[in-house]
Amino acid sequence: MRVLLKLVLDCDADVAWRAIRSPSVLKEVSSPLLDFQSLEADGFPELWPEGEHRVAVAGLGIVPVGEQVIAISYPRDRMGARLIRDSGYGLSGIFTVTTQWQHTMAVAPLPDGRTLYRDQLVFDAGYLSALLWPGYWLFWQWRALRMRHLARTW
Repeated sequence: MRVLLKLVLDCDADVAWRAIRSPSVLKEVSSPLLDFQSLEADGFPELWPEGEHRVAVAGLGIVPVGEQVIAISYPRDRMGARLIRDSGYGLSGIFTVTTQWQHTMAVAPLPDGRTLYRDQLVFDAGYLSALLWPGYWLFWQWRALRMRHLARTW
């Protein structure tokens, strides 16, 4: 199943690129619906390096949802956009029902100095996919609202 976003952010593409690579921005755009806590010894890095990063997720900041691995890569885009991809997987809780997870975010500069932001989630949870899709869709809409609001302050 797939969830897509396409929006214009009121910030420079370099600023947006830094923001989508930042764990602190992940926390900001997810709050208060979900809270992400690093399970790494050194906590969250300033910017996501390529590789695997273990996190615990809580709904509304208090209800444990499970643990997952955020697996970051930076694939190349032939059209000039900058991409970050999470191909992570669940370790516990609700995240273990998903057998495929590919979340790709892309930023590209617009002629007016703003940023075109594209966001795609492709996931598979077998027969549960249709039940999970509305929740993911709603969460992605929340992220879009938060990103539009926060982009001016990045």
